[in-house]
Amino acid sequence: MSGSSRRFGSLTRLLQKQPDLADPINRIHPFLRNQTQTQTREYFRFPNVVRKVREYEIPSSLFTSSFSSSSSTTASFGKVGFVGWYLGMVKSWPVLTKSVTSSAIYIAADLSSQTISRSSADPYDLVRTSRMAGYGLLVLGPSLHFWFNLMSKHFPKRDLVTTFKKMAMGQLIFGPFMTVVFFSLNARLQGESGEEIVSRLKRDLLPTMRNGVMYWPFCDFITFRFIPVHLQPLVSNSFSYLWTVYMTYMASLEKPVSVTC
Repeated sequence: MSGSSRRFGSLTRLLQKQPDLADPINRIHPFLRNQTQTQTREYFRFPNVVRKVREYEIPSSLFTSSFSSSSSTTASFGKVGFVGWYLGMVKSWPVLTKSVTSSAIYIAADLSSQTISRSSADPYDLVRTSRMAGYGLLVLGPSLHFWFNLMSKHFPKRDLVTTFKKMAMGQLIFGPFMTVVFFSLNARLQGESGEEIVSRLKRDLLPTMRNGVMYWPFCDFITFRFIPVHLQPLVSNSFSYLWTVYMTYMASLEKPVSVTC
């Protein structure tokens, strides 16, 4: 017992002479001791704990920014509406937008023409409507785009003299040419021969041109005089709705009987 007491006393004296043995962290490096004590004191202070937790919080702006951007886009579309969207499409895809617009107007006009002329028991002729839609999409829409751009390039002014020049060019060149193309193409798609197409043109072209002279000069005057060039095909297509009802009716007439001598 006394021997163990002596050994314990000697161990105590040894630790007092060499304090590094009692503090291993200090023996390794004094910097670790200072850092450990400092971090222990800082992390166990309540305000600092809250501050450290807040550093890892996800900012609410990450959630609200995407929602606010989408809501602002929706709000801007609501403010602009269909007209603003259409003008943007005309600017980005002018030929395609005007062609689709022309096709949609031809579809509506042909269905209106069939509704007027058919009996209630007859079904709609969807093949005929498809022909009209294809004509508006592939022929008339691109033609209107390039025609109005050509007129704007060669006659850029909007005064009365220039407007009448554009009207004359439309009535003497563009109108007759597109009427011949419309009747000929529609007749060919119905299976008519070349002689039958010529007979149809002899029968229907002049009456159609006379009726066009009574309708289109007024429409062309408004279009060339007051409408910007990038919207002129849209306005012309809007005017052509009533005209297309008449044209689809004329195109749907029975083919003329060829008289052989």
